[in-house]
Amino acid sequence: MNFNFHDVVLLLPEDFLLGAICAILLIDLFLRPAQRAITHWLSIAALLGTMALILADADPATTAFNGAYIHDGIAAVLKLFILGVTAAVFVYARGYLRDRGLYIGEFYLLCLFGALGMMLLVSAGNLVMVFLGLELYALSSYALVAINRDSGLSSEAAMKYFVLGALASGILLYGMSMIYGATGTLDLARIHAVGIFAAGSSHQVLLAFGVVFLVVGIGFKFGAAPFHMWLPDVYEGSPTAVTLFIGSAPKIAAFGMAYRLLEGGLGGMEQHWSQMLAVLAVASLAIGNIVAIAQTNLKRMLAYSTISHVGFLLLGLANGTPSGYAAAMFYAFAYAIMATAAFGVILLLARTGFEAEEIDDFKGLNQRNPWYAFIMLLAMTSLAGIPPLFGFFAKLLVLKAAIDAGMLWLAIVAIVFAIIGMYYYLRVVKVMYFDAPLDKSPLRLPTDLVFRWVLSLNGVALLALGLFWGPLIAWCYRAFGVAS
Repeated sequence: MNFNFHDVVLLLPEDFLLGAICAILLIDLFLRPAQRAITHWLSIAALLGTMALILADADPATTAFNGAYIHDGIAAVLKLFILGVTAAVFVYARGYLRDRGLYIGEFYLLCLFGALGMMLLVSAGNLVMVFLGLELYALSSYALVAINRDSGLSSEAAMKYFVLGALASGILLYGMSMIYGATGTLDLARIHAVGIFAAGSSHQVLLAFGVVFLVVGIGFKFGAAPFHMWLPDVYEGSPTAVTLFIGSAPKIAAFGMAYRLLEGGLGGMEQHWSQMLAVLAVASLAIGNIVAIAQTNLKRMLAYSTISHVGFLLLGLANGTPSGYAAAMFYAFAYAIMATAAFGVILLLARTGFEAEEIDDFKGLNQRNPWYAFIMLLAMTSLAGIPPLFGFFAKLLVLKAAIDAGMLWLAIVAIVFAIIGMYYYLRVVKVMYFDAPLDKSPLRLPTDLVFRWVLSLNGVALLALGLFWGPLIAWCYRAFGVAS
């Protein structure tokens, strides 16, 4: 592999974030627990600095390290949202971590390493880079889930996550090895070119098996049914701050990984993998929405909600065209913002000895604090896809993508399950507005004004982006070269 300085320059955001992580790691070693705020603000500064470097980069679309790293508008947009959501996670998590003795440097460093892995993943130009970025994020996530060593539930969730995550990585790696055997290359662009030829050659069966294993691996990482078994236990067993991280930014990265592998590497076999994605979408919509109805634990309900939203995201990917990918990207952004707001309210209500994880914990919230009940109302109704909120237009675009791909039946199935899914979201709204509160005293708000302001902006953004969603979808279209 040839090396030149321009390749290093293209990776400047990743280089900066890696350097910042190393610096924060060293600084944190010398800090006392009372000084942990320094780590907190340095971590947010590192994320914001990386975002500034991405925004300042005006280089045209190109590759580095002989195609292993892709530098284009798609990667830039995905990275900005990954970093922005991670910064919001840090803001929301601070008080929760401090109350539970988890306000430690390891949380911030593992999240930063996870964000770095996600950045590499969405810029991956060959199979080795895909696996490198994926495992950097995955290993960080396993440790984050187990960060509360005093909780048996957290340790159990971490073990399940590790075992099933390792299985998914093995399946993905096995699929990659088959594709390499059929095409003789690890470069995604060359696989795309050779794969079309291989589909009509003696390597057709090997390539088809590789595609199947790759789609299964992607399904595991998305949390799509029937490969979702790890998701509810991890959501429920993890500390809520960790659940917030795992349930938001990684969905954006998973979309980036699916796009690079399916379109960048296997675009010539679209007729095969698009049907597989359609089947995964139906299973995810059915299992996610139906099982969520029976949940009383809010985090577990949101886990099954995530599975159903993955089904909607797969509608856009199954389209197999730039406009479909743009719709799927838009949906990934919408879901990350909605999930961040919902978990933010859970963290707002949580306090020492009280997790606010049960739906009944939200009884009468409107009587105790109308503003934050309204924020949760926006989050729930947006997740349900009720107009004119952000989630409605995200669903509308992926449904249009499915219809444009000739999958009218899939769009009808999605609409039916979206209507079913409204029940469990509106149940939370009913509990907040029509049930008597268990505790009639005014809600004790965190003293962290930054948290409260960011959460308020997060909630209002769901309404604002529902009314003015044009610029964001235009940005997504431009990233894929589609005229808006």
